[in-house]
Amino acid sequence: MDDDYRKKLEDHVAVLEQDGHTVHLPHRDTDQEASSLEICSQNLNAIEEADEVHIFYSSKSQGTHFDMGCAFALGKCVKVIESEPYDPTVKSFARMLNEWQSSVEGDEEIEE
Repeated sequence: MDDDYRKKLEDHVAVLEQDGHTVHLPHRDTDQEASSLEICSQNLNAIEEADEVHIFYSSKSQGTHFDMGCAFALGKCVKVIESEPYDPTVKSFARMLNEWQSSVEGDEEIEE
C-alpha cells in the first residue's frame, strides 16, 4: 500500500480508537511475518469477532477483496468509508459494496 492509503487508514482508526472502539488494522495488528494462510486466518478471526467492518475500497488490494469476502460470508455489517468511482450500469465490487451497505443501513449512498 502506498503512504497516502496507509495514512487514511491509520487516521480513521485513530479516531475510532479515541472514541473507545477496539479496532483490528491488518497491517498493524496481523503478524505480517506469518505464512499467507495464517495471515488470512488472523484477519478472518478478527472479522468474525467484529461488530462492523469498515472498508476503504481499492480494486488494487487483494487483501481488501479477501476481507470483503470474509465479511460477506459472515453476514457482517459494512461501512464503506471510501470507494472508487463506478458505472452504475456495470457490475463491480465498488457497486456491490454500495448495494451491500445500502441493504444494511437503508438507502444511504457512499461517496465515490
